[in-house]
Amino acid sequence: METSRFLDCLADDFARLRAVAPTNLTAAVPSCPGWSVADLTRHVGEVYLHKTLAIRDGAEPQPWPPAELATEEPLALLDRTYAGLLAEFAAHDPHDPAGSWYAPGQTVGFWMRRMAQETVIHRIDAELGVGVPVAPVPDDLAVDGIDELLKVFVEYSAAEWADDFNKILADAPSRTCAVRTDGAAWTVRTEPGLFRVTDGVADAADVTVTGPPAALLRWAWGRDVLGEPGGVTVEGPVEALTPMRRCIVTATQ
Repeated sequence: METSRFLDCLADDFARLRAVAPTNLTAAVPSCPGWSVADLTRHVGEVYLHKTLAIRDGAEPQPWPPAELATEEPLALLDRTYAGLLAEFAAHDPHDPAGSWYAPGQTVGFWMRRMAQETVIHRIDAELGVGVPVAPVPDDLAVDGIDELLKVFVEYSAAEWADDFNKILADAPSRTCAVRTDGAAWTVRTEPGLFRVTDGVADAADVTVTGPPAALLRWAWGRDVLGEPGGVTVEGPVEALTPMRRCIVTATQ
């Protein structure tokens, strides 16, 4: 996806989040146990500020978050930090340097992509929390989101912070999981000490997960709702997905 496309998607999903959240700030968010919509809103505002500072200062700020943010009204914080994030993006070329936890992505463009993906997932959280229909996710954004989750979050994290993932994978049998959607596919191999993602589908996967892009994105991020038809199908033993799903949870906490 082009950088301009990420920014367009960010704007659309922020507008949806900003419209939905105020309708019931006290509602529980089922996809984020223990959070209310107000908590979710505050979190997104803190994330926007964190990335603004990572770009401005060239390094991710630590410790985080600043104590004074806790006294700011969540919607005011969200509005303020979103405006600051957009201003920082506008002041930079996507190839300009920026601090990030992802060693291959030390650019402003990395954060443009990441914030588009962050925002679409959290506006889904807000929709689930207040009980309104989840708005469509564009296919290109959803496919990119699945790719980012598997490669940037999980594969990279499993190699960079191996000790955290070895606890999950140490006793796991070798599994090959195929993930397939319209126009894209990935093969995820898990075994002790390894989480590897390759493009395309292996000939002999233990389990195959298939669905439309938006449904598969929600499934991958754990934003599908029990009892709600999501359009995702699993062929093969469901338990073969367990190592991959546990790694996803660890990488995205």
